[in-house]
Amino acid sequence: MAIADGKSVFLLLPIVVVFSLSIPTGCLSSALFVFGDSFFDPGNNNYINTITDFQANHWPYGQSYFSNPSGRFSDGRLIPDFIAEYAKLPPIPAYLEPSNKEYTHGANFASGGAGTLIDTYAGFVVDLHTQLRHFGDLVNHYRQNLGDTKARQMLSSAVYLFSCGSNDYISPVVNNQSIYYQYTHQQYVDMVIGNLTTVIKGIYEVGGRRFGFLNVPPLGCWPAIRLRQPGNICSKEIDDVIRLHNQALARKLENLETHMEGFMLSKLDFYTSMSNRMKNPSQYGFKEGETACCGSGPFGGVYSCGGMRRIKEYEVCDNVLEYLFFDSYHPNELASRQFAEMFWNGDSIVTEPNSLEALFDGAASTTFLVHPNNEL
Repeated sequence: MAIADGKSVFLLLPIVVVFSLSIPTGCLSSALFVFGDSFFDPGNNNYINTITDFQANHWPYGQSYFSNPSGRFSDGRLIPDFIAEYAKLPPIPAYLEPSNKEYTHGANFASGGAGTLIDTYAGFVVDLHTQLRHFGDLVNHYRQNLGDTKARQMLSSAVYLFSCGSNDYISPVVNNQSIYYQYTHQQYVDMVIGNLTTVIKGIYEVGGRRFGFLNVPPLGCWPAIRLRQPGNICSKEIDDVIRLHNQALARKLENLETHMEGFMLSKLDFYTSMSNRMKNPSQYGFKEGETACCGSGPFGGVYSCGGMRRIKEYEVCDNVLEYLFFDSYHPNELASRQFAEMFWNGDSIVTEPNSLEALFDGAASTTFLVHPNNEL
């Protein structure tokens, strides 16, 4: 979740990129479509008109895996990269990357800094509703290139992966506004969940049935948030509202699973997974669970990694594998691999009610018919 200082916010509009898709018309395997924020962004923000606070296309980002920085907010790969590998899919391309022309196996629409609310970092990121519109454009291309029948088969057998909500709770703090500004905590959470639900239903209407979700992690104790707190303590307000969000998300997903025919769900408890590693890093192969590898200031909480943002001075640790956090807001590649494995295998403590592997297995064997005129 890339962060901008409220004092420097000015309106920038995303660049519109038009793609001509070349899609094979042969046998289709299960596809993966990815939506959300910087926990999932493979570099879409490289191709929008924004500021460097919302980009990670400079060294040392990507240093552990990529020969050149890809735009991922990590030292290496992200959760969707590992999920694609486990599902025996090629890397899922960033939708906005101009060189990508084929989306046979899906697309990644995620944008660092994006939220479910349109106002979250408006003008700097591709919000979730715009991501849905991009998906709708891709759906139309599938129908044109594959025909309605094969397009329906592809959409109904695909898996849809989400990480969204974190920035909706971070942005008021970064912009020096209390979450209480206009709403109670519950009212604010209801808006976030409502917007997410609208997008889920939009995908469902064109055939999506297999959904995977991360809930929101314990952002109140993130290095960048603690830096802003008196005494560098965790933010109780953020933690309280995130707990409300995660409870509401669980209820909503259970409701959708009950009332939407064929809806199949996998949810990773990202909050618990991160909390456990922050409190007991050595149990998970880390030496440091509170301080970022790359950044400056207390806990490495100043968002200066790479020296390409407003603050140029920064430090990088000698061994990134020892640090749970790569920068002020994001876990490192090793942590992402651990989360992906739990998500894929269905670790009973943090993944429910199905594993992602079960979603792919089920998707491969079941097709839901969709009326060809359904539109996003």
